[in-house]
Amino acid sequence: MHNTRSDVILRRITTILSVVIITLTLIGATTGILLSFYYEPAAGRAYQSLKIIDTEVPYGWLFHKAHQIAGNGVVVIALIQIVVMFVSRQFRKSWLTAWISGILFTLSAIGLGWTAMILSWDQEGFWRFSIELGTIEAIPFIGSVLRDILTGGGAISTVTLQHLYTIHSYIVSVAALVLAVVHLLSVLWQEKQIKKMYAEGAIPETGKLQQQLNEG
Repeated sequence: MHNTRSDVILRRITTILSVVIITLTLIGATTGILLSFYYEPAAGRAYQSLKIIDTEVPYGWLFHKAHQIAGNGVVVIALIQIVVMFVSRQFRKSWLTAWISGILFTLSAIGLGWTAMILSWDQEGFWRFSIELGTIEAIPFIGSVLRDILTGGGAISTVTLQHLYTIHSYIVSVAALVLAVVHLLSVLWQEKQIKKMYAEGAIPETGKLQQQLNEG
């Protein structure tokens, strides 16, 4: 197995990014739980409850902002992680779990952002979701069924908000947290294997490796 210094550095970056991913996921989950104490998933109350959180609840604005930053940031970091794993050529079978969990986590992080689109119940979110529903309904065979599941079988209403809130909070969030943990553990296992190969001499130490590359 040929390992250059850049390969080792990229693998270390992969480990660091996986730690950042689990950290942002935990921040998002924790702040989401705190917000749920005051948030009301109802068409007439969602916007007002978020306004109360931002203006009246002690540190509510901070938790709300942290939740938004963590949600947006984790998508960016997850995409960077996929790129780093691709650039570092981690295509062996031992990396399969890391790849699958990383890709599924990225999709679930995007799903969290998508399901949160209408939870604020403002005009931008409402019209964006209306457009998205039209796209979903255009899917052959299952489009109408998916639309009915999301909306509750009618127009966008309190039932729609409750469905999206349930999917966001209890399904996609749990899946994202589990996938983040699996991804971190799989990457740490790879890091452990690399350290083991260093100890066994299968991979030269960084200084020796650089000297060999310079001599070569």
